[in-house]
Amino acid sequence: MIRLALLRHGHTAWNREGRIQGSSDIPLDDDARAELCQFRLPAPWDKADLWSSPLDRARETAQIVAARAPRVDAALSEMSWGDWEGLRGKDLLEQPGSGFRHIEDWGWDYRAPNGESPRELDRRLRPWLDGVKRDAVVVCHIGVMRVLLARAHSWNFDGPAPFRIKRNRLFVLTLSDQKLIPEREPVRLEKRP
Repeated sequence: MIRLALLRHGHTAWNREGRIQGSSDIPLDDDARAELCQFRLPAPWDKADLWSSPLDRARETAQIVAARAPRVDAALSEMSWGDWEGLRGKDLLEQPGSGFRHIEDWGWDYRAPNGESPRELDRRLRPWLDGVKRDAVVVCHIGVMRVLLARAHSWNFDGPAPFRIKRNRLFVLTLSDQKLIPEREPVRLEKRP
């Protein structure tokens, strides 16, 4: 059995403004860098393989908290939000006919115009998962985490999510026979001395 510890990247200016980032390569902001420098990976995760999305915000988060460069794989990139990248979800909700909706109403096939659905992201992630051979910390994005946690919790993006993704926490999944099994509680990053 292999264990994966999922970690969401630090804040960006677009996160703070409520903008949809998707595959746009938005960097960490200075406050995020300062905050992340206060943390490190706890044992045994500090010795695990380190993977990251190729997007700067994830790669830099991995480098800061692990104090080493991650292995990068394009499969770990955020779900594409197509025409909605850079826009704010709350503005789209107010536009009649925009098609934007809350995550509880997505289903696996929901997608932004010219974007990617959770199901398509799941298909993109499967070959990478098949290639993981050792315990690993995976620094990625909320969309990637939602898809992997949805699989682990058998949640279909229908109704309230059975998990809440917070920053500076490792969401641990066991990978066994192509099945993801969630650990009950996330693991907090350690404060640096």
